[in-house]
Amino acid sequence: MNDIRGGRHTSPAEPSDAPAGEGSAVSSGVPSGAPAGEPSGVLTRRASAPDATVAYGDLPDQVADVRFPRNGAGAAAPLVVIVHGGFWRARYDRAHTGPMADDLAARGFATASVEYRRVGQEGGGWPGTFDDVARAVDAVPALAAGVVPGGIGDVVLLGHSAGGHLALWAASRARLPACAPWRLPAAPPLRGVLALAPVAALELASRQGLSDGAADDLLGGPAGDLPERTALADPLALLPSSIPSVLVHGTADEDVPVGQSRRYADAARAAGDPCARIELPGIGHLALIDPLSGAWPTVLDALTGLLGR
Repeated sequence: MNDIRGGRHTSPAEPSDAPAGEGSAVSSGVPSGAPAGEPSGVLTRRASAPDATVAYGDLPDQVADVRFPRNGAGAAAPLVVIVHGGFWRARYDRAHTGPMADDLAARGFATASVEYRRVGQEGGGWPGTFDDVARAVDAVPALAAGVVPGGIGDVVLLGHSAGGHLALWAASRARLPACAPWRLPAAPPLRGVLALAPVAALELASRQGLSDGAADDLLGGPAGDLPERTALADPLALLPSSIPSVLVHGTADEDVPVGQSRRYADAARAAGDPCARIELPGIGHLALIDPLSGAWPTVLDALTGLLGR
């Protein structure tokens, strides 16, 4: 499988305490686990059924699976809106976010795993994928609040891989020109964005040819040939977003090079955004969404840091 894979690292634990907005990257160790090159089983691992599924549109893929916090406190819980990866392609869906959503729910978070139309489906790619993600990010928090016992509190947008691209993009829509259909008059009400191994620089991804031209498939052609689309779709072109972000990336990621996060974080900070970058030595692509991996504690630390917990 060329699109997404990952692994685990064997170095000792060394938790990161970098807050969002810290100027330099943090190189964080992780607890013992399998070697970085070993594929994770998270793509096929079974998870519990969602507690509810909400629809943000009329189409089959315009839905989100909601899991309730398991602590039974009854108070408003932070909501993590999860945007899955898979290089925007139809063969990957929200199902593989089930294990991470389960783990977060067990820790007291409410979660909403968003689905959207993808390349290879009718209406997927340009512009349908962007239509769906924008609509989901705007609608799903209120929909989740209506079904989660006790309601929801602060909202964090979490995206992995291509989902990281979409999460960073969705948070930056106030920077879109007035003619763009997804433009917001102000930044969306998010506490922050947690981008895991994100395709954070879309034009660069096109030039790199990541996953056999996945960015070109999303845009409908090479980014260099479609400058108007690229300007609307590339998070790097929409800075500053004014929303805090943390980018977590493994240095052994063979699917989305760590340079993607370096490029975005440097540009975001230069533009005045609070943006932190955490690099995990020897970690691959899928470990960041695998609750059984040694990278997972760092992901949790980044999430709780965004929430100020």
